[in-house]
Amino acid sequence: MHLIWLRTDLRLHDNTALAAASQRGPVAAVYLITPEQWQAHDDAPCKVDFWLRNLQHLSQALGNLNIPLLIRHAATWDQAPTVLSQLCRELSVESVHVNEEYGIHESRRDSAVAQALEADGVTFHSYLDQLFFQPGSVLTKTGTYFQVFSQFRKVCYSRLHSALPRVVPTPKAQAEPGVTSDPVPTAVEGFPTPSETLRALWPAGEDEARRRLDAFADQQISYYKDERDFPAKPGTSQLSAYLAAGVVSPRQCLHAALQTNQGEFESGDIGAITWINELLWREFYKHILVGYPRVSRHRAFRPETEALAWRKAPEDLAAWQQARTGLPIIDAAMRQLLETGWMHNRLRMVVAMFLTKNLLIDWREGERFFMRHLIDGDLAANNGGWQWSSSTGTDSAPYFRIFSPLSQSEKFDGDGVFIKRWLPELAALNKKQVHNPEAAGGLFGVADYPRAIVDLKQSRERALAAFRRLPSRQEMAEHE
Repeated sequence: MHLIWLRTDLRLHDNTALAAASQRGPVAAVYLITPEQWQAHDDAPCKVDFWLRNLQHLSQALGNLNIPLLIRHAATWDQAPTVLSQLCRELSVESVHVNEEYGIHESRRDSAVAQALEADGVTFHSYLDQLFFQPGSVLTKTGTYFQVFSQFRKVCYSRLHSALPRVVPTPKAQAEPGVTSDPVPTAVEGFPTPSETLRALWPAGEDEARRRLDAFADQQISYYKDERDFPAKPGTSQLSAYLAAGVVSPRQCLHAALQTNQGEFESGDIGAITWINELLWREFYKHILVGYPRVSRHRAFRPETEALAWRKAPEDLAAWQQARTGLPIIDAAMRQLLETGWMHNRLRMVVAMFLTKNLLIDWREGERFFMRHLIDGDLAANNGGWQWSSSTGTDSAPYFRIFSPLSQSEKFDGDGVFIKRWLPELAALNKKQVHNPEAAGGLFGVADYPRAIVDLKQSRERALAAFRRLPSRQEMAEHE
């Protein structure tokens, strides 16, 4: 018997480890429920619910091929070696197969499991699956990991020209292995079930992921570059949750995009090129996670920014978290997150810059809050985005580039359609007033909408001053 240990790869098709395991003989699949680990990683209840719902679909799809799905419980990953060794003994397993995951805790977990299994004579095999290129294989001329996306992308392009990553075949049905699937739990203690409204926005299963990918590639991808920044338009693929849980693979996404663009990724349809670049940004941040492990440890990518004098401002932080900053585009975006488990990408940057620059609150507070609410929460992408916005990260926005929430709002939600959808209390305002109700309502603003918690101009100056006081990298090196 051979075992595939499923993690963030909840699919039957184009699953490297599953395909490899099934070529060796009879296969069973296992999934570990690890609630304390999920809590330690700030995984959102809606994300855990999404995993469980996808597991139910996957269990059925595997069952059709006579591949049983077993569920085991381990409070934290520290218990994974014991739990998996025990299972391997029960089933007389010869080999365990996994798709590689990235991050310090993930790497430690996998090497501990490999060690424990190999001590029992069980071989452990891991495969490149959620990335196009093995971390460590896309390096600068001096052999270091890239820190600038455009240079990283250039090397990726040249690699893709010579060899496109292929989609792996789906396993065929096997003979009944005499092992019965376990029921997939519908909930896990500590992770309340989200509202039906939220769940309905994110139907589970590979068929749904594929439907979204095909619809986006057929109808929307050409407009992606022009429409992706407008939160009121359906300009994005809505695939991020499916990619984060591995219900669809980046290879499937790449091939769908290339198909719409005659196989090209550097010329032709600008929408398709832009979307492929987003897949490469996702790749870039995972490579950063491996090359610069400090970002897995709640550390700034740029060490000199650790000295920033962040404000301890619990009331301001709470106002931001609860969508009552008095700035409509910020509050509408935060309500979208709280109610749907997702936020439009342009708005992720806007609200992150507002928190870290205008409120001068540590980016780690925002990173953690996002993880606790995002259905597509992914350490590499979330950390990368927050550090980019706060100017502490790789290839990040220069510290003096501070988005104004008002001009972003006017530019990307000109008619206030998005704002009014999430802030119905502002529905009566015209398209000029809706971005800044305080200016519209004389002394009192709009009756049941708060006044802005911060003066944008003064807070911008405060942020610039805080960044100017930082030591340079050179000064830091001299002091070491």
